[in-house]
Amino acid sequence: MMNQLRTTLSFAMAATAVATIPVMARAADYHHVHITASSPSEGVRWYERHLDCQPVADRPDAADCGGVELIFVVQPTMGSTQGTGVNHIGFSYSDLTTKMAELEAVGVRGSGVRLQRFPDGSTLRDVPGLFKLGFIFDPWGTRIEMVEDQETLGFHHIHLSATNPAETLAWYRDVLGGEEASLKGRLDGLRFENVWLLVAEHAEGVPATTEGRAIDHVGFVVSDLDAAAVEMRGAGVTFQQEPAVPENGRSAAKRAFLVGPDNVRLAVVETGWSGVAVARAADAVTTDAEPFSVPRTPWGEPDLQGVWTGNSAHSIPLERPDGSADIGALTAEEAEARRERGTLGSIWGYEREWRDTTLGYVKTAPSTQVAMIVDPPDGRVPPMTAEAEARVAARPQRDTSGRSGADGPEDLSLFVRCITRGVPGMMMPSIYNNGLQIVQGPGHVAIQKEMIHETRVIPTEPQPTLGDTLTSWLGTTQGRWDGDTLVVETTNLNGRAPYRGSSENLTLTERFTRVGETVLEYQFTMDDPTVWTRPWTGMFRFDKDDEQYELVEYACHEGNYGMTNILSGSRAKEQAETSSR
Repeated sequence: MMNQLRTTLSFAMAATAVATIPVMARAADYHHVHITASSPSEGVRWYERHLDCQPVADRPDAADCGGVELIFVVQPTMGSTQGTGVNHIGFSYSDLTTKMAELEAVGVRGSGVRLQRFPDGSTLRDVPGLFKLGFIFDPWGTRIEMVEDQETLGFHHIHLSATNPAETLAWYRDVLGGEEASLKGRLDGLRFENVWLLVAEHAEGVPATTEGRAIDHVGFVVSDLDAAAVEMRGAGVTFQQEPAVPENGRSAAKRAFLVGPDNVRLAVVETGWSGVAVARAADAVTTDAEPFSVPRTPWGEPDLQGVWTGNSAHSIPLERPDGSADIGALTAEEAEARRERGTLGSIWGYEREWRDTTLGYVKTAPSTQVAMIVDPPDGRVPPMTAEAEARVAARPQRDTSGRSGADGPEDLSLFVRCITRGVPGMMMPSIYNNGLQIVQGPGHVAIQKEMIHETRVIPTEPQPTLGDTLTSWLGTTQGRWDGDTLVVETTNLNGRAPYRGSSENLTLTERFTRVGETVLEYQFTMDDPTVWTRPWTGMFRFDKDDEQYELVEYACHEGNYGMTNILSGSRAKEQAETSSR
């Protein structure tokens, strides 16, 4: 049907795969796999680090995986590949046992490598007559089959899920080309040069659409898209999007979209296609040229009310990193990559759907702020006093995470025990539950943080002092208005929820200033002369999001299975050690 037809795979969250094969009538080349990621550069970095792909020159959003190009695009995703018409992609290694051991050693913490285990707990299975295989997930929800096929190393296959596998293979053969073949005599499929297209029967019903999922679409490349489109229409194909040069396309090559069998979205592009430059969300900032008048409550105070999120500030380091003294601000691309690294470094076992900063509803661009600390000017926490250093050195070290066991709940951190993150810790952005709601009334401001559902009720009129002996987790607060800024001073802390080593002698001064219609600047000053040689101040911003963000019940203690499992696991470990003696 088509001359010089090649194939492209595009995943809505992750990558693009490009393979070049000899031109054959009615044959297709994989052009790319399109994966949606919060940061294209971090997507490239992840596949380079863990699956041996290489960055494509002059393309910060693309990686070459042995002839198959992965293209990463900033795009909201509605979930992983499982359950869609594209179940997974595959990579082949000559020594899969070593490769899987390497990935398991890296693990999910700090990298986002998640291994899928079989019912017996193993990560590898040797299928007689086929090969060894296992499965992993990338951080953005793409399921990846790892195989040991000595005949085809590198990018190995794309595995579709179909209601009728035979009919689906016939459609791809007739419309897009490919050589009919059988993998090891066990699996029927199509070969596009060295890459396989395989199909398995969908477990139940019709596969979900790939559009908007981790793998958004599969792409094929042709030399003349207009001519190819005529032939495809003759075969009964209806285009979802007609051939055209897309807005922000990096070249003059055209692209078209259609929907193939089993709700698989397909792209057909022309030779020379190099992707689309995606516009990034603008930072919400105000300037002197755009003065902002803070709205007032009915009783005349600055109105800070609403739902705010700290998602744009997620991954801003507290202190300036080494070598950044002369950097005024990050570029948008650098900020995007930093936030993605922060997410990958803190996801632990959480799925993508749990993380605020990787979901489609986060509309704000990541902050370009280099560090939170704005005073001292070097952006670093001041040195500790000699007395504080001596106290730290004398303090017994213990692991409060639970990973090394625990005798009782008291051995675990306050966070694990669902008690508090303290102040200002409770205000800091994290990977999820970043909501902050402010409610005001005459003489009071209430601030509720979604994480651990803590609420601070702050009087804005002078209150009687309580003396130095009455302390609490969040201390005693006294607020006042300084022009348009809410100033909150906190004392009488019990010192059991320290931040960066603070003590019960800490005086925390916070300043909340609405600097734009949707921007709330938060500044905090730590003054503890028994710990640091001078006070220090940090700052970041919250973004208003009343329309789509709703604080949910944290229910931390009610669902704290981690606590039960840590303690029961510790007892089981002790019993096993006793039995082995």
